[in-house]
Amino acid sequence: MNNNSWEQLQAQDSRYIWHPYASATDIPEVFPVVAASGVRLELADGRELLDGMSSWWCAIHGYNHPALNRAVQEQLGRMSHVMFGGLTHPPAVKLARLLTEITPPGLQRVFFSDSGSVAVEVALKMAIQYWYSAGRPDKRKLVALRNGYHGDTFGAMSVCDPVTGMHHLFGDVLPAQYFVPAPESGFGEDCPEQELAAMTELLNTHHQEIAAVIVEPVVQGAGGMRFYSPGYLVQLRALCDAFDVLLIFDEIATGFGRTGKMFALEHAGVEPDILCLGKALTGGYMTLAATLCSERICIGISEGEAGAFMHGPTFMGNPLACATAIASIELLLSQPWQRNIQRLQQALELGLAPARELGQVAEVRCLGAIGVIELRQPVDLKQIQPLFVERGVWIRPFGKLVYAMPPFIMSDADVATLTDAMVYVVARL
Repeated sequence: MNNNSWEQLQAQDSRYIWHPYASATDIPEVFPVVAASGVRLELADGRELLDGMSSWWCAIHGYNHPALNRAVQEQLGRMSHVMFGGLTHPPAVKLARLLTEITPPGLQRVFFSDSGSVAVEVALKMAIQYWYSAGRPDKRKLVALRNGYHGDTFGAMSVCDPVTGMHHLFGDVLPAQYFVPAPESGFGEDCPEQELAAMTELLNTHHQEIAAVIVEPVVQGAGGMRFYSPGYLVQLRALCDAFDVLLIFDEIATGFGRTGKMFALEHAGVEPDILCLGKALTGGYMTLAATLCSERICIGISEGEAGAFMHGPTFMGNPLACATAIASIELLLSQPWQRNIQRLQQALELGLAPARELGQVAEVRCLGAIGVIELRQPVDLKQIQPLFVERGVWIRPFGKLVYAMPPFIMSDADVATLTDAMVYVVARL
């Protein structure tokens, strides 16, 4: 693409498109992508960028992967979509069975939806409708952690941290939920009972009106990339059982190997009542999410007043997405993926270590295929984003965080290039 076409594309973009978390008047620079392969994005002006974000954490196998391409092409030749109300199809059945096989044994029912935020909406509705069906309609409040993030739709926004969750502008119109302090103990540390004192007090006082607690297990993502002690989840499970409250795990960001386990909950050996999955489910090829629940919840809702769970997205169980998800999961399972994630963690730790010597850096931390530089002050995205592009990498910082979540196929040499760029740019802030 020549310079005129490149400039024309950018001009039309700024004229017609409103980008996520961006102003349409004070417009930040965007970088047109015309192709992607492996771990690289090709820009319209011919430059290549090493992708350190896995396209917001979902493209775990990189881009243009033959196995995933083949799955899309084969399913496209059969049917791209069919409604899921009253109908079913082989990709949905196979994917649901596969998900129940790789998740905790108590999660035996799968409800498909369009995106991670909707998977959370489904989970919240499941919890509330379950208690309604059980004759306890007062149990309709939710509990979430400070620094948590669960999505941008209304129900999901209501359980995001009202300060750090990016949704404070809607605070007056969102359902009022309960929030407790986030765990303080880091990953690999013991979690003292005192860290759950506020949770214990809240559940003890208000369990009659609380339907569920929702948390991101081990890693709090967009709320701060915080890694916390798995021991917190062990104690939280016991508390929920003691006070007759459901436990929801949001693994949309952490599922499918990102933390070194297939699911982050495995670090604690804890099983939730409801589990939300998305992002990497299809390897980043298309949007699909799933909410898994226990037989207890499924049967409880089904035998209640409504006789059905009151939710049904138009593109629920989309065959094209389900077929791609099957291919992505099978591809992951066919490889020594745990050893590979350990390799990536070691490479990220090695590459980001020099940032610890910088005065503007508060902390450097890594877990699985996640590497984080936390700064003392928030970054200016309009200033910092072009600096990474100049270095030939794609990193999308937010708040005080400059972080990487690379595709699992990234080589050690490419990780070194990525981390070198991160340290270089941070050193110049």
